[in-house]
This record gives sequence, C-alpha cells and structure tokens, in this order.
Amino acid sequence: MGIYDFNILSNHDKYDTVFTKGQFVDSVKDGRIRYVLYSLSYFWVEVMYDIPTNKILEIGSFVSGKTLDRYVKLPKIF
Repeated sequence: MGIYDFNILSNHDKYDTVFTKGQFVDSVKDGRIRYVLYSLSYFWVEVMYDIPTNKILEIGSFVSGKTLDRYVKLPKIF
C-alpha cells in the first residue's frame, strides 16, 4: 500500500491498517499529547493521543519533513 492509497481510506480503515500492518517505531510525549510513530510500507504514520482521556485526536501520513524531526533525539551542541 502506498501513501496515496492510505490517504483515501476512511479514518476507521486508517486505524485498522496502522494497528494491524504498521510497525511501531517510537513515541514522544509533549504535555498532554502523545505522538506515536509507525512505519507502513515506504511512509510514516503518526497517531496523536490525548493522554488524560486516552483518545485518538488525529492520524496523519508523511514521507519526511518536520513531523519526522520530532522523533530525532540529537544532543544539544553549544
């Protein structure tokens, strides 16, 4: 499945695809939001959760860019 095929799925089918076929990569907490990164074929999928309610807020797919940078943990250079 390519990213364009994924993007035209309903949200229910996107979640089903990510949670059954996606490979968990990493998660990052930012305040009350948890961002979870999955690898699916040749693209990435990010699922955003509201931590206190444990509800999914959003799902998005991408190939590269600033969204992926969130998961890179580089030491600060002074």
